[in-house]
Amino acid sequence: MLPSQLSSGDVIADRRADYAKMLAESGEPASAAELMEQALELAPRWAAGWFTLAAYREKAGDASGAIAALNEVLALDAGDVFGARLKLAVLGGAELPERPPSLYVERLFDDYADRFETSLVEKLGYSVPGKLAALIAGTAGLPKHFRLGIDLGCGTGLLGPEIRAHVDRLEGYDLSKGMLVKAAEKHVYDHLGQADLSLEPELSGMFEAGLAAGRADLVTAADVLMYLGNLRGVMAIVRKLSAEGAIFAFSVEDAQQPEGYVLRDSLRFAHSEAYVREILAAHDFMVLDLTRAIIRMDGGKPIHGILFIASKSA
Repeated sequence: MLPSQLSSGDVIADRRADYAKMLAESGEPASAAELMEQALELAPRWAAGWFTLAAYREKAGDASGAIAALNEVLALDAGDVFGARLKLAVLGGAELPERPPSLYVERLFDDYADRFETSLVEKLGYSVPGKLAALIAGTAGLPKHFRLGIDLGCGTGLLGPEIRAHVDRLEGYDLSKGMLVKAAEKHVYDHLGQADLSLEPELSGMFEAGLAAGRADLVTAADVLMYLGNLRGVMAIVRKLSAEGAIFAFSVEDAQQPEGYVLRDSLRFAHSEAYVREILAAHDFMVLDLTRAIIRMDGGKPIHGILFIASKSA
């Protein structure tokens, strides 16, 4: 459910918010913002309303007003389920965060689960699973078969069918329970579990009873790392999962800059090749192969990505 669709608990405030939405959709964001302000006078503790007001103000060219509204969101919602801190960083109202709030990512994909594949594959031309599987198969010196594959951020399970025939056992982990339900419907994974890749390994939820530690000879992360900024935490998880010589196959959005990572207007992170190589090396992984490709469309524009194949050193 979108923030603008959440009720304030006040009938009149909701009605004004509905009118504001109509104005915004008609190309009148400034008028929409004025009406939304009136709604918030009636329901001042409506976090979703403040987030919607920020969007209208931004579209109207009022960046400082949008920043003020987003700060109101954070004052009311410490868990930041709407991702206000990310938006503040994009608008220059806060420092670049190292990762998005877990509650924001979980809600985003729980809400998106039912329409995820239709939207991403059919409308946006998402192609990472097929391209990543092809890169695994085509990289010289890689095994043709793996004992245990672990699909990090498996989502609805789009990568699973691409690699299932090449693994004895396939496990998938995701933060979103809604996504995991959809992945289970494919009957491709031997085990599915909830995990938070933004946390330290011991807190991620992946290593209870030592189920996966040090056993995987293939770890994948297709279109996942763009929801993390600093990759040190997730690489610590990958390292702990991986057996000696394990393969890590993954994608990032290409920052198209010499180093570091950036947060884009889409609220996704993009990483430079140099940054990814640095993080891999720091966790004992060596790049074996990589390719650059258009991984999907967004707003009619191509999104460029980098697909990596790396191996864990002895």
